[in-house]
Amino acid sequence: MRTIFIELLAGGLVATLVYAIWTDLRARVIPNPLNAGIALAAPLWWWASGIAPWPGVAVQVAVGGVALLVFMGAFAIGAMGGGDVKLIAALGLWLVPPDFMQMIVWMSIGGGLLTLGMMVWHRVRKAEGQIEIPYGVAIALAAIPVLTQRYLYHFGR
Repeated sequence: MRTIFIELLAGGLVATLVYAIWTDLRARVIPNPLNAGIALAAPLWWWASGIAPWPGVAVQVAVGGVALLVFMGAFAIGAMGGGDVKLIAALGLWLVPPDFMQMIVWMSIGGGLLTLGMMVWHRVRKAEGQIEIPYGVAIALAAIPVLTQRYLYHFGR
C-alpha cells in the first residue's frame, strides 16, 4: 500500500514541478500556494517513505531550513527570485540529503546554462534592461530526475 502511495506522491510532485516550470516560463513567477502545497505535503511523504520522526524528520526539516537560509542570500543580492528560494526549501523537505545535494549540483549546472542561453538571447534581440532568468526551470528540471530515479523508476525492484 505504501508503495502505491509513494508513487502517487512522487508523481504528484513531478506534475507540480512541471506546472512550476510552466508558470515560471510564462510569468517568471512560482506561485506561493504551489510552494506551500509542496511543503505541506512533505509529512505525507515522510510517513509513506518510512522516515523516522527522529532523526529522519528532523534532518529533512533542517535541510529545508538551511536551504531557505542559504538561498535567501541569493535572493537578497538579486540573483534569485523569492519563489525559486521557496521551491528549493520545499524540495529540501522531500529529498534526503544526498539526493538534495545531487539536485543542487544539477540545478547549478542547469541554471548556469540557462543563464548563459538567456544572456545570448537577450543580446541577439538587443533587448534593454536586466535579464529575468526563469530559475525555477533549472530547479524543477534538476529535481525531477533525482526524484524519479529513486522513487518511480527503481522503487520495488
